Amino acid sequence: MKQRYYSLDVFRGATVALMIMVNNPGTWAHMFAPLKHAEWHGCSPTDLVFPFFLFAVGNAMSFVIPRLQEAGPTVFWQKVIKRTILIFAIGLFINWWPFVKWDGAELIFKQWVDGIDPSRGIRIFGVLQRIAVAYCFASILAYYFKEKTIIWISAIILLLYWAICAIAGGADPYSLEGWFGTKYDIAILGLPHVYKGEGVPFDPEGLMSTLPTIVQVVFGYLVGVFIKKQGQVDWLWSKVPASHEPHFKLLAGMFVTGFILVVLAWIWALGFPINKKIWTSSYVLYTTGLATMTLGGMIWFIEVQGVKNKLTQFFDVFGKNPLFIFVLSGILPRFLGLFRIPDGVKEDGTQKYLDAFAWFYKYVCAKAPGIPEVGSFVYSLCFLTLMWVICYWLDKKKIYVKV
Repeated sequence: MKQRYYSLDVFRGATVALMIMVNNPGTWAHMFAPLKHAEWHGCSPTDLVFPFFLFAVGNAMSFVIPRLQEAGPTVFWQKVIKRTILIFAIGLFINWWPFVKWDGAELIFKQWVDGIDPSRGIRIFGVLQRIAVAYCFASILAYYFKEKTIIWISAIILLLYWAICAIAGGADPYSLEGWFGTKYDIAILGLPHVYKGEGVPFDPEGLMSTLPTIVQVVFGYLVGVFIKKQGQVDWLWSKVPASHEPHFKLLAGMFVTGFILVVLAWIWALGFPINKKIWTSSYVLYTTGLATMTLGGMIWFIEVQGVKNKLTQFFDVFGKNPLFIFVLSGILPRFLGLFRIPDGVKEDGTQKYLDAFAWFYKYVCAKAPGIPEVGSFVYSLCFLTLMWVICYWLDKKKIYVKV
């Protein structure tokens, strides 16, 4: 991405860095509260990370869609379908990786459906799969419709999702047990392929709750279009802008719009709670509002005020290889998990093992003074630093992995 879009690189990079950090604690049993997802209703800082990334995907689309419109529908469909399939396939690859697992003292193949417990298998959906589907449909809307029409379509999608949740749900339609989407996810994807981390079959990145995420990407696209229409390509990125009026209109528009979306989300939450796990419409408005104001703040500090320091450079390298480093952060721990280090014996006399990262946490990070959350957080920072070193090396070599 060109230098004049540096603030978007930093925004996207910071989002990816936070995704990596919250997904890789030293132990899930000990995490600081801001690094945990809300148990159900509500929104923690960690719950902002994924929607912020979807927002960034849409923002980047605003610079790509005009070129695809000039190239024609054949090029557009080839590009979008290819990218959608690749991103979805990479996500499925991560879920299946490393294709084998330890069963006692032997490695066995991870079957599509477990031969012993047919209720378990390889999960089909996940973070990248959701990004792929949302990107695909958001691209179609952006390519074929004008901005005002897109706003109306987005509003209809959010209202329709609310209506479906309320009408098709159980006695408590916004609860884990009452949410309508689980039965359809199971029916379409199959019980073995649905996430069960909540203690029951329920996929927080399932098919049904992906519908409102399309709007999340679309809103990011609309903000990108708004930035371009304010003429920022001509002046914002220069050190001495000719007038203060254009950037005032841009930033005022972003902050006012963001604030309005947050207020609307709070009002809507009275009847449709803010909830990431079922990705409620109020959650879309709330996180989009915060993302819009956050990006506006970054544009003000980085582009207008010229604040470019070690912190912005740290996140910048993540933003240049976001997909690659996110994938690597998922497959590397699983791969190293195949190599076990003996670590004493269990109560039944059998050998205990740790992988390299678990050993590093137990014998290095967990020794940090203070409560256990400190050691877990230190491990997250160490893992993030490792990923940054890899990104930094790729940036120095001008290697940018794109799909």
